[in-house]
Amino acid sequence: MADLYAILLAVLSVLLLPHSQAICGYESCPETKEDKININLVPHSHNDVGWLKTVDQSYYGYKNAIHHAAVQYILDNVVTELIKDPKRRFIQVETAFFAKWWKVQSETMRQVVRKLVNEGRFEFTGGAWSMNDEASVNYQEVIDQFTVGLKFLNETFGACARPRVGWQIDTFGHSREQAAIFAHMGFDGQFFSRMDHNDKDTRLENLSMEMVWEASESLSGVELFSGLLYNFYSDTPGFCFDVLCDDEPIIDGKGPSNNVESRVDEFLDYAEEVSSHFITNHIMIPMGGDFQYEDARMNYKNMDKLIRYINERQTNGSIYNIFYSTPSCYLNSLHKSLKSWPSKTQDFFPYAHGKGSFWTGYFTSRPTQKRFVREGNQFLQVVKQLSLLAHLSSEKQTEDLDYLRHIMGVMQHHDAITGTERQAVSDDYDRLTYDAIVGAANNARDALRILTNQPDGEFESCLRLNISECAFTKDGADNVMVTLYNPLAHVSTQYIRIPVLNENYEVTDEKGNQIASEILPVPWEVLALEHRPNNTQHELVFKATANKVANYFIKKIENSEGAQSPVIQKRSRDSESEVVVENSLVKLVIDKQSGLLKSIEMNGVSEEIVQNFGIYKTNYSCAYTFRQEDELMLLHNSIEFNVYEGSLVKEVHQHVNEWISQVIRLYEGVNRVEFEWMVGPIPLDGDVGGEIITNFQSGISSKGIFYTDSNGRELIKREKDKREDFVSDLSAQPIAGNFYPVTSRIALQDNSHRLVLLTDRSQAGTSLADGQLEMILHRRLLFNDGGGVGEPLNEEQFGKGLIARGKLYLVLNSDENEGSKSERVMEKELSLPFWKFFSSSGKDARASVQSIPDFNDLPESVHLLTLESFTENEVLLRLENYLDATEAGSITFNIRHIFDSLNGVEIRETTLDGNLPLSEMKRFKFQARKSGNPPSALEYTTVQFKPLEANKLDEASEFTVLLNPMQIRTFIIKTI
Repeated sequence: MADLYAILLAVLSVLLLPHSQAICGYESCPETKEDKININLVPHSHNDVGWLKTVDQSYYGYKNAIHHAAVQYILDNVVTELIKDPKRRFIQVETAFFAKWWKVQSETMRQVVRKLVNEGRFEFTGGAWSMNDEASVNYQEVIDQFTVGLKFLNETFGACARPRVGWQIDTFGHSREQAAIFAHMGFDGQFFSRMDHNDKDTRLENLSMEMVWEASESLSGVELFSGLLYNFYSDTPGFCFDVLCDDEPIIDGKGPSNNVESRVDEFLDYAEEVSSHFITNHIMIPMGGDFQYEDARMNYKNMDKLIRYINERQTNGSIYNIFYSTPSCYLNSLHKSLKSWPSKTQDFFPYAHGKGSFWTGYFTSRPTQKRFVREGNQFLQVVKQLSLLAHLSSEKQTEDLDYLRHIMGVMQHHDAITGTERQAVSDDYDRLTYDAIVGAANNARDALRILTNQPDGEFESCLRLNISECAFTKDGADNVMVTLYNPLAHVSTQYIRIPVLNENYEVTDEKGNQIASEILPVPWEVLALEHRPNNTQHELVFKATANKVANYFIKKIENSEGAQSPVIQKRSRDSESEVVVENSLVKLVIDKQSGLLKSIEMNGVSEEIVQNFGIYKTNYSCAYTFRQEDELMLLHNSIEFNVYEGSLVKEVHQHVNEWISQVIRLYEGVNRVEFEWMVGPIPLDGDVGGEIITNFQSGISSKGIFYTDSNGRELIKREKDKREDFVSDLSAQPIAGNFYPVTSRIALQDNSHRLVLLTDRSQAGTSLADGQLEMILHRRLLFNDGGGVGEPLNEEQFGKGLIARGKLYLVLNSDENEGSKSERVMEKELSLPFWKFFSSSGKDARASVQSIPDFNDLPESVHLLTLESFTENEVLLRLENYLDATEAGSITFNIRHIFDSLNGVEIRETTLDGNLPLSEMKRFKFQARKSGNPPSALEYTTVQFKPLEANKLDEASEFTVLLNPMQIRTFIIKTI
């Protein structure tokens, strides 16, 4: 009854008393004591946006027999408990769950929460739609989902809800680009809890658990304070006061069960141990864990007692001062300490929790889902741009686009794109992604009907082109209009492949000009896929060019003057020992006896390159970890192959074994080699699973050094068997411990040759020997891991092991810098290619596209990272110089023409997420030890240039933009 009375009084105070000015953020932090060890007690609940249960099941508390998780009740009860005592605090991380809860709250409850937020008692930390993975994600996906989450918080609560600290406590390793993203968003620091056990042991010993992370080699001043939690993110051992735990409560009655003294002693012993490994008199101890605080009263009652009885000891000389706090308040205390800190320059991959447990398997786990997420991101960029350009604004259109934004945010979660969720949850993720794409496809159709003169165009998408299937063309492609949308800034020319019947076709452009085209057979292994309709056994290929929107027309013809069929060269046992396949830029040599790639010549460089497929058989790999037990076993002896030679495309169809096949492909005028692999069902040998790899062996003298990208941005130098800051124990797993996440490319080189592989999804990659690059393509495992999932990674489809199909792209070059520069251009076209829409066309229909903004005048290295509606009358524009400091210098250009074409009235520059004016960004600056003496006063980092702010009456010179290598600048354009 007393609790209810306290709640009613608190609610009345919100409703009846005048509102004072908000005191949130660092101003609301508790007072600390200079002569004490200050214990920052941080109540929190870690709520996975899907893992053992689906997103909805975890929110509503359904199927708790699988895993007790009920986020809606956590939020209900935490708010109730915070009302009772102004000293209590709580941090909320996953905006996806909070937004779902907020939507159904009464106005009274909303006012209560606003008061708690404005007083710094209910604090948002991280603030993205989900706590994203850092290995398998592309930087564009991460930026988008932070933009969505932070925008919701800003629009709902204002400045007091803006997080200042990243909280990446459960991700399985940490990327340098993620740290850079936090810095560019104006965050003051971040905390995490997973680190390689050898690295952590070293840091505990030399007091380097907290550091200044130099997060960019190209951009100066991109530094982020980063700290590792002492004991993971869960409770202090023995002090979990949640209903999900069995630890002793604090009993302060007069009876014999009173345990206050022993419990306080135990806690302070732990605090003493923690304090001995950190350099200030401030420590942070999280109180919470997975889906805890459903009974928040139990937690807070016991923590209240803990705080009371620990602080009472100060009267007897205790040096400990404990209080409710938040990660940002802890960081504030560290900043005020005026200490200097160790430095970090690379990243925290791979993560291992023991010498036999390197978490490198999840870089590849669930490869089809990883590809689906990449396609979802591509479609999101297309629909955002189209919706803006066509001025779509209805409630339904806004809802459909926002839903795709939200689902793509969910899919960045560290148990979604990682592939570390249960199979039922994976299926639900696929359902969500599919539904979101289908819903947003309505926006794309509506927009294209406006932007072209085809008001009745269907503008359908085909989501099964990866298996050469399209419902729109399965019965024929006569009188079909293919509308291509280019999400890139610049005009692009790409080859288009359309599944068709084996007929003669003519392809024309918008002006009626005939376009050269060819018909190629779909590999028979694809045709043999179960439940694939086999109407279309061929693909029509032609080269297309698009600035933004371009239309091409396919017409069936009776004669043979249209699309040409290539010449087929079947493998034969004649006297020739090799087959040469070449176009004007690339020459391939295939060994006739083995059927393997033998050598490649391109860009003036010739190199012997042999590709192999193999398997690491394993009893103990799981969704997270790769545990190699035997040596790599090759999966082929003599590969059967056919060669198809056309003037546009040349293909080598390889049948490796019963469950592996590949097409090696050359496009005329394209300076790369495409390898389209298909793997599965992976056979099971008793209880033994397998990691399927492909590797490329060359004569390049790489000396153990190779390079992998960081979330699609800057490359990081890797050296076999070595780490930046510690010695890794590779005795049990020397191979698994050398794999790294490859989001977009992996490279190696010597003084004259550079070999690069580009990917179409995240994969695990390495170089285990000089001149060799190796990728894990697919995994099927039978080990029920101890990481909590409770089931093996044994994906099936139609009752059989899952079949995956994907692409690798190989580039051989002589010049390191020029090669790397051209790779980045390819990278953008491969990650954001044309999106294809299909419509019926009339007999003589020709589509003319309405005038839309032209971004083609931007410098070549400027990428249109984001173009979307931000609010009803605002546009979010992000521009990126995608070349690094070794590839190019700074560039200057003017965006007045873009501003005018978008009907701009005013423009302002913001932090990376779009929610804070850049002129207001003021970040904590932490001094690195290598810089010299510790700071003598508090230091801050502000923007080092004048942020762009202008209006339509200003001179064009006010719209000049300078982009340094790797720099992204974000603008909000207010429109008419």
